[in-house]
Amino acid sequence: MSVGQRVTSDHQLARLLQIGVVLEEVVEARSTHHHREMEDEFDAELDTLLREAAAESAEHRERLEELIAELDAESVSYEEIEALVEAQYGKTKPEDFDGVLYDQLCNEETAYKFYDDLIGAIEGSDSSFSVDRERVLDTLRSIRAEEAEGVEEVTAVMERR
Repeated sequence: MSVGQRVTSDHQLARLLQIGVVLEEVVEARSTHHHREMEDEFDAELDTLLREAAAESAEHRERLEELIAELDAESVSYEEIEALVEAQYGKTKPEDFDGVLYDQLCNEETAYKFYDDLIGAIEGSDSSFSVDRERVLDTLRSIRAEEAEGVEEVTAVMERR
C-alpha cells in the first residue's frame, strides 16, 4: 500500500495510521538505543534531544492509536505492518549512519515525509470515514509540524557542532 494513492476506506486509513505507529516505534527505539549505548559519552544537549525524541514519538503513537481505535476497520497484524515499514522505510539501521545526529535527522525526516504524504492522500480523497475527517487531518498536521520542529532542532544542533 502506497501513501501516494488516495485513502478511500476506513481499512486503508487504519492501515496507514498503523504504519505511522510503527514508524514512531522505530524512532523511539532508535533514540532509546542511542541513548543507552552512548550513556555517559555525550553532553546534556544530545541527552535532551534523544530523550525528547523518544517521548514525542511515544505521544505521537498514542494519538495515532486513539484514531485507529475509533475507526470501523479490522486491524492489520503487527507483523504485516512491520514488514511494510521495513520494506518502505527500514532500509537503514542505526549503525549505517556516521553518527547519532545523522540517524536522528533521518528518523525525523522520514516521519515528516510519511505524515506529509498521508495528509496529501487524505486531502486528495473525497471519501468519508467513521471518524471525523478534520480531526484526523488536524492530528496528522500537528504531528507533522512536530516532526518538522524535530528536523530543525537536529539540524541546529548539527550546525553548532
